[in-house]
Amino acid sequence: MLTAIYQYNNQNYTFDLQVPLDISIPIKEGLDNPNCYYAKNPTFETIRSGSFVGSVALGGSCNYQQITLTPHGNGTHTECYGHISSDGATIHQSLKDFFALAFLVTIQPKEQKGDFIIFWEDIVTHIPENTPLESLIIRTLPNNPNKKTRNYNETNPPYLDYKIGEELAKMNIKHLLVDLPSVDREVDGGKLLMHKAFWQYPAHTRTGATITELIYVDDTIKDGIYLLNLQIISLEADACPSKPILYPIKK
Repeated sequence: MLTAIYQYNNQNYTFDLQVPLDISIPIKEGLDNPNCYYAKNPTFETIRSGSFVGSVALGGSCNYQQITLTPHGNGTHTECYGHISSDGATIHQSLKDFFALAFLVTIQPKEQKGDFIIFWEDIVTHIPENTPLESLIIRTLPNNPNKKTRNYNETNPPYLDYKIGEELAKMNIKHLLVDLPSVDREVDGGKLLMHKAFWQYPAHTRTGATITELIYVDDTIKDGIYLLNLQIISLEADACPSKPILYPIKK
């Protein structure tokens, strides 16, 4: 039996490593991906040089491709405060804690003046008192699987009220994960209030905190505590494609 013991506030939590729950959306070539902010579709280009062709299917000795994508617009990605800063901060520099206790909540956004918004009151009522919490994962309703391929452009998707960011910062929540294209309104005049509130930017910037967007949490995954393994590639950019994995508490 493969298990992991994670200690938080002098208490041990045991997780089942044999049941990894992948909540990322794979990035594929072409249209079969989520899309937001008018990102170009990912392309997978076979490399050719002289007689060499980087495709076994086309007679080459191996597969060798150039992949072009937009992290913020093509699928699951994790971003650091460098997303809204001019100081050149990158996710590779910022993310140092790859494991954290996470709590998954499922929320129905509320309609307000034509927008669908998640408020702090909606979240806090779903989290039991004294719950150990380092990261928060938000699954929104309805949870249609077409989230994995939805075109969000000009649809004004649901978003988070900025007070959520303020409260999570007070609680020192390190990582926030959502199944939305952004924690802020699609068109907000560049205010980015939720991003700024969560990172406490620019006055007291939380340089190690991250936001992960465009995840997909299957309905079979129940609300509650998990061990989060937040995987990224070593890319010196404000954001990069990521693979968040959840491990359930061992029963």
